Amino acid sequence: MRQLAFFGAFNPPTLAHLNLAELALEQTGAESVIFVPSRADYIREDQGKDRAFSDGERLSLLETLARTRPWMQVCSWEMEQASQPRTYETLCHLRREGYEPALLLGSDKLPELEHGWKHVREIAEEFGIVCLSRGEDNVESLLGQTPFLTSLKPYIRPVEAPGETRQISSTRVRRILKEIRELEEEMKTLVPGELLPLLLGREDTRAT
Repeated sequence: MRQLAFFGAFNPPTLAHLNLAELALEQTGAESVIFVPSRADYIREDQGKDRAFSDGERLSLLETLARTRPWMQVCSWEMEQASQPRTYETLCHLRREGYEPALLLGSDKLPELEHGWKHVREIAEEFGIVCLSRGEDNVESLLGQTPFLTSLKPYIRPVEAPGETRQISSTRVRRILKEIRELEEEMKTLVPGELLPLLLGREDTRAT
């Protein structure tokens, strides 16, 4: 394992994505983490997200983060395909490009592997899986819940995530952004337009 392939919507990327990726990097000794954003139409239509940032927006956000993080890479290959590829297909693409990736995923995905994913055994045996704990999950306990997951245990490396990173989500970020936009629209109905930049951009200079 030289790289960790981190698949997801990154809709948008959060501190949790970065902190957990860096934690997995440190604990596994991999060289880098490759962020692989999925297609926007897949996020909207298959995953049913309330809002999907465009492919270009999410790619730009990830590339901005990668510029100051030498350990972070971004792969736009899935976005460039006509339809959303399977994870195994993308891992094979990365291998053809000269990478040696292992799949990095959250423990919330473990129950989905048996019936919701394709080529899981090939992923596990050919590439390996690094699993980050999410919420109150215990990865070792989850792996013992079904014979299928137990059979994958030799190929899965658990990474225990600190509690403060477990509850951060892109969903919460999208909700806050929506509230900010709604408040800014309301402000436009309350104050003169030429004052908006001053009111929204100024520092709080009130005496303490």
